[in-house]
Amino acid sequence: MNRKVIVAQNDCISCGLCVSTCPAVFRFNSSGKSEAYDPVGASEQEIQQAIDGCPVQCISWE
Repeated sequence: MNRKVIVAQNDCISCGLCVSTCPAVFRFNSSGKSEAYDPVGASEQEIQQAIDGCPVQCISWE
């Protein structure tokens, strides 16, 4: 995997969709915002599903 997934913390609304869609990559941090704690913990296809499902589009590839 050549790309890394990131979450724009300021835009995250803590809906939890990415955490439930791809728990091997995303979790809530101590501020209650989503973070990519293991950005290579799942396939690009699985991560892309979380990106596509984000209601505020705060997850992207870097």
